[in-house]
Amino acid sequence: MRAVVTRVKSASVEIDGKVNGQIGRGYLILLGVGPNDTGETAVKLADKICNLRIFEDENGKMNRSLEQVDGSILAVSQFTLYADTSSRRPGFTGAAKPDMAIPLYEEFMARCRERGFTVEHGEFGADMQVFSQNDGPVTILFDTEK
Repeated sequence: MRAVVTRVKSASVEIDGKVNGQIGRGYLILLGVGPNDTGETAVKLADKICNLRIFEDENGKMNRSLEQVDGSILAVSQFTLYADTSSRRPGFTGAAKPDMAIPLYEEFMARCRERGFTVEHGEFGADMQVFSQNDGPVTILFDTEK
């Protein structure tokens, strides 16, 4: 799995002009699923991201977790994170097919909810408009194959 995690003051996703998911302080997570990913991969990545300490403490150090700041998650499926950019026109055959990717995307979100977080989301495969007010900005990349 690949994830781009951005610390945000707020984020939302719209589909057909209607807000589908919206959060205040927390993480905007763009999540891509690869063909070798499993339920175990989704659980490990969710745990790693949920325990990430990238919020500032009273000394201005990135030392607080999402839980410590009562943050939320907006998860947006993003198959383009598996783009092959060896030519000018990207190819996307490296991404998992929807029948595999959707359950793993949902497993990732379920694991985050089990940890007590509010998780808002987009809609897999939809044409979405994503808005965010980045905080910092702080953006972290995850790739479970590395």
